[in-house]
Amino acid sequence: MTEDAAADGGEELVDAEGAEAAETGEDRAEEGAAEGTTETTAADAGDAEGTTEDAAADDDVGSVPGPDVGADVPGGDDVPDDVRKYDRFQKMERAEYDRVNEFLRDRTYVTAREWAIARLCADFRTETGVEMTKIGENLPRLVPFMTDTYTPQAVNQARAAFEEKVRKAGATFLYGAMSGFFTAEDLDDVMYESTEIAKFLLEVEGADLSVEEELAAEDKISSVMRDVREASAEVRGEEVKCPECGHVHES
Repeated sequence: MTEDAAADGGEELVDAEGAEAAETGEDRAEEGAAEGTTETTAADAGDAEGTTEDAAADDDVGSVPGPDVGADVPGGDDVPDDVRKYDRFQKMERAEYDRVNEFLRDRTYVTAREWAIARLCADFRTETGVEMTKIGENLPRLVPFMTDTYTPQAVNQARAAFEEKVRKAGATFLYGAMSGFFTAEDLDDVMYESTEIAKFLLEVEGADLSVEEELAAEDKISSVMRDVREASAEVRGEEVKCPECGHVHES
């Protein structure tokens, strides 16, 4: 994925204008009613945001309890200070769940729900654990594209789904890197694309990455991948070329 492609995808994801901005209030009301019906049905099937694809993916980690559809969102003085001040996803203020989910599905294994809740679980972790209830009750306030409150069980299941997918993706990638199926140049391309997507998601969350920080991270990743290639060649009993002198050494 080139930098231009990442930028184009990001522009589409967070675009606050265009056709959606031109919809009438009546159109939005009709869509909202349709969306509510879809989400209620999907919740009964075990998916928290109402896409068949998401529900199928969640089957790998067990049934995910649905959101508290129709539950009142806390308002006024009931909103905790840390929730009121939370601004991770403000760049996506007018983004809709389906658009965010489609963007992630095209580039990662996780759903929009899993991504958002995993981030919240990291941010609302305390010495005694994660504040699942606070996250679930305030989910629409914390993440603009989430429209329903969640039970603590649904929050926990979404976090578990995210963690398991990351582990499986990591194992898949490392096997591909260590198997010899890809050349060093192929792996560099994979890492470049992956890094661009990861940086974009961090920026959407509100992280402010300087050019120096980005370059330093890329250098570290490249260094680690060189070590992985050398170690995997040794494991397979193949010749290893020294990156410094260019000489071939028997493993």
